[in-house]
Amino acid sequence: MSDEKNKVTDKAGEIAKNIWLAGVGAYGKAVDEAQGRLERAMEPPKLFRELVKAGSALEEDARSALEASTTAKSSVEQRINRVRENFHMQRPARIEDIAALQKKVDLLTRKVDKLTKALAEHGVTDKKPAKSASAPRKKAAAAKSAKAKPAAKTTRKKSATGRRKTT
Repeated sequence: MSDEKNKVTDKAGEIAKNIWLAGVGAYGKAVDEAQGRLERAMEPPKLFRELVKAGSALEEDARSALEASTTAKSSVEQRINRVRENFHMQRPARIEDIAALQKKVDLLTRKVDKLTKALAEHGVTDKKPAKSASAPRKKAAAAKSAKAKPAAKTTRKKSATGRRKTT
């Protein structure tokens, strides 16, 4: 029996030793995990600081991009407003505006016709005044003046070049 007792005692000692080693291993593992958790607990503030730093850099980039786009938008709007002002597009054209422009065009047409007629009388040009929108008014005025005054006779002579001249 002593052999059996020794075997049982050896086996019990081995089991006790394994239990002891398991406990020491569990303690070591717990310490390692605790240290890992402690290191990771220290990392979040570091990670957080790095994220804050990266976020502030991105915020600066975003602000400068926003300011640039705002400046560009303002510049484009200013250009559009200048073009509108140049073409009087701030308000739609009114009938009164169109009528005033028509009067100005008629006045200018009459002045051009008078100048052309004066040039033709001085022999500077052979061309007759161009017909314009105010031509019916001139004909009516000419008819009234023709009734009031007798028409002067004009004679045409041939020049040395073979062209006829009005005198």
